[in-house]
Amino acid sequence: MTKNNILFAAAECAPFVKVGGLADVVGSLPKALKKLGVDVSVIIPFYESISIDEKDLDIIKRDVEVIFAGKIEKVDLYKTTLSNSDVQLILISNKKYFSGDPYSGDKTRFIFFSKAIIETADLMNFKTIHCHDWHTAIVPYLAKNIKTIFTIHNIAYQGVFDSETINLLIESNFSDEINCMELGIENSDIVTTVSPNYAKEILTPEFGFGLEKTLNKRKGSLFGIINGIDPDQFNPEKDKAIVQNYSFEKIDKKIINKESLQRECFDSVDLEIPLIGMVTRIADQKGFNLIEEALPELMRLKLQLVILGTGTEYYEKILTNTSNKYSDKMFVKTSFDDLLARKIYAGSDLFLMPSHFEPCGLGQMIAMSYGSLPIVREVGGLKDTVIPYDQKGATGFTFNEASSQALLKAVNTALDLFKEKSAWRKLQRDAMRRDFSWENSAKAYLNLYR
Repeated sequence: MTKNNILFAAAECAPFVKVGGLADVVGSLPKALKKLGVDVSVIIPFYESISIDEKDLDIIKRDVEVIFAGKIEKVDLYKTTLSNSDVQLILISNKKYFSGDPYSGDKTRFIFFSKAIIETADLMNFKTIHCHDWHTAIVPYLAKNIKTIFTIHNIAYQGVFDSETINLLIESNFSDEINCMELGIENSDIVTTVSPNYAKEILTPEFGFGLEKTLNKRKGSLFGIINGIDPDQFNPEKDKAIVQNYSFEKIDKKIINKESLQRECFDSVDLEIPLIGMVTRIADQKGFNLIEEALPELMRLKLQLVILGTGTEYYEKILTNTSNKYSDKMFVKTSFDDLLARKIYAGSDLFLMPSHFEPCGLGQMIAMSYGSLPIVREVGGLKDTVIPYDQKGATGFTFNEASSQALLKAVNTALDLFKEKSAWRKLQRDAMRRDFSWENSAKAYLNLYR
């Protein structure tokens, strides 16, 4: 594979810059590909907010020219490696376009980034560019003599510009509004998305967000490959952030983490109360309208609910007010806290994801790895990864209808099973045995590269 070297192009890459799940994928999939012998590098903007020690940086080339908006702009190319690997990370530096955080500036920065990607690929002789989400979706349109793969992580965010702006920036002659994601779908050699079920869903008006007709034209070149998680990063046996390490063979030790989480979030400890966790973006997509409707009944049930996340102010206020009223039953923290997130995965009995759509979802896979059984709506990757409690090899609880009643029914089913300790332990062990590492998915991508 070394002669067909791959350049991963994305707006984020963990741990250097992370806003969402895209960063986790870009920071971990290339490592799995490298283990399979793929010559893979990653390229991201060198945002002002990225902090890297100078001794860990090498210069590739300074003053690389990029023609943008009819002018010659210059970028510096730096390189380092992804953490715990020898995968090359290329950083494109330009203070004019990459100041601040990833999404704080004018979104035309990603058109400039795409132009710079093309120049870098030509300079460094990359044969294939693997583009991720709308931020790099215009690359397949711009690329000449380079193979491209375009991965849709979330079709709801498409990168729409008026034709006058795009024509000025890339010297094109479009007459209509330009949708970057649509350009990526139309012009890439292969289109992928992040779960088999989501690949089917986005062909329909309900989930296609207006691009279902374009996607149906590329149906023969559309593949759904489930995301994975890094087993070194999310492993209750090794996780230094949790109070007590444990495994599926020593699942009883998990309860020490529950006790610790209860002490941190509530005034008293009662290990017989089922504890439901959420680590999430607080938004409509994640089903918070269903949670809002269900909250009065949830607060009447014998349970505790711990929610960590940020997002829509409307829902944040509702959740905070409810937690203030029911402080013995509900805890909410509306900020980013990776340490608390780990404690929630390790300390919760159940993990709630009632999403309206979920391209893949990482939370449910991480939760299962920690023996926290997911309660999910049967959409996208949630349906692909969670086996309902009444089926062979069950790993969690599911519901189909997007309603608070369906959500509450699934919660009550889980609470009833929680009382049956032997059945509950079996479900936990089966969930923890599931292999959500990147190995199988990396092999699927390798076949597409070939």
